[in-house]
Amino acid sequence: MESLTEASYLALYLLFSGDSALWAIIWISFSVSLRAILLAAPFALLTAFALAYLKFPGRRLAIALFNTALSIPAVVVGLTLYLLLSRAGPLGDWKLLFTQDAMIIGQFLLCFPILVAMGHTALQASDRRVWETAITLGAAPWRAMLTVVHEARFGLVAALVAGFGRIIAEVGSSMMVGGNILNVTRNIPTAIALETSRGSFAQGIALGVVLLLLALTLNLTLTGIQGRGDIRP
Repeated sequence: MESLTEASYLALYLLFSGDSALWAIIWISFSVSLRAILLAAPFALLTAFALAYLKFPGRRLAIALFNTALSIPAVVVGLTLYLLLSRAGPLGDWKLLFTQDAMIIGQFLLCFPILVAMGHTALQASDRRVWETAITLGAAPWRAMLTVVHEARFGLVAALVAGFGRIIAEVGSSMMVGGNILNVTRNIPTAIALETSRGSFAQGIALGVVLLLLALTLNLTLTGIQGRGDIRP
């Protein structure tokens, strides 16, 4: 087993030497998570807007369900998808199990409630008069919606950051439906789990550094955006 010092030096070497295996894992992780959140964001925004600005039967129940879904463990989502996509499952003919597409579906399901719940909060906190004024002035509903979205943009960006952070670091769903296949479905969290179980920490430390740098970058970006929004002419 490597000492912590040796593992740390080797981790830095792997990062800066352009190790192909390491960067393939990073690429798969970012590719899958970005596609998942880009697919989820439009539907989540429409759902959040409907919950915040429209009145319909079951609205309060829907809000409660989305808030409850925030605490669903990733492994439960993975198990559910595994049962659906396995050969004996109702969706087995799709042959998606142990593919990136299955991982995208899992991450979509994990980030969707976060985007809806946080998006709903951000939209509900915005000035409702923006929507009413836009409609009164004859704006089409979709233009009025874009105006409201612009008003709540900082909260919505925060929702995207939180959603992306959740899915790129989750291991339960990706491990179960992706299978942790090298160069196919092995992403950062599953690779860290595998290497740690083997007692080989260098690659795990390197990938952990990538996740930490990602978290720092996302939060600095969000802080910068919100800071510019606080500036008044």
